[in-house]
Amino acid sequence: MSFNNQWHRIVDVEIEQVFRIRETNLLLLPQKAIFIEDELTLIMADLHLGKANHFRRSGIHVPEAVNGKNLELLVQLINKHKPEKVIFLGDLFHSHYNEEWEALGQVVRHFAAIQFQLVLGNHDIMSDLQYQRCQLQVFEMLEVGPFLLTHEPMENIPEHQYNMAGHIHPGVKLLGKGRQSITLPCFYFGKQQALLPAFGLFTGFVRIPVNKEDNVFVIADHRVIRMDSE
Repeated sequence: MSFNNQWHRIVDVEIEQVFRIRETNLLLLPQKAIFIEDELTLIMADLHLGKANHFRRSGIHVPEAVNGKNLELLVQLINKHKPEKVIFLGDLFHSHYNEEWEALGQVVRHFAAIQFQLVLGNHDIMSDLQYQRCQLQVFEMLEVGPFLLTHEPMENIPEHQYNMAGHIHPGVKLLGKGRQSITLPCFYFGKQQALLPAFGLFTGFVRIPVNKEDNVFVIADHRVIRMDSE
């Protein structure tokens, strides 16, 4: 059963939601990030810093404030949750060097006690020297507790592991009475795989199929809402 068949019952509405999986509590944040308190780790995917500039150069008007807002949200989350580690699940920047590199570098240097780690995505095409200059640790994949972190969702996941990925920019379409509908970004948790919503403000989302046994949390009105497929 997919969520795009009908309105689904709202199970719980909170500013933040705690979801327990693989004996680990995940704090799902309305800013579209996850905080694992046991690991003191903040995880987010697909910031696409500089994407707004890319579109402006192509003649498409995008508000200047978009880029700064992404980093502002990042700083707010760091100040609130005080992680020891921040992990970006790929597509941190939108392709080539842009001024947002310098802005992120300032954030990283300000929080010098925190490890900033990047799991490489398809848009992360900078040289190793550039990542070092920004003081980012770079990986193809990472393990945090029971989770195997990648940018793109894994196709073959070892039975004892749980994959947490970005790349997809997941969303679900909800249909109401008549022709009413709305598509919202979401956190998705399947049997062995989780998909994080895109953290970046100018990224959009793609509707994904959802099974009845899956767990889905949509983000709306600065809240995380657990949905039921009943």
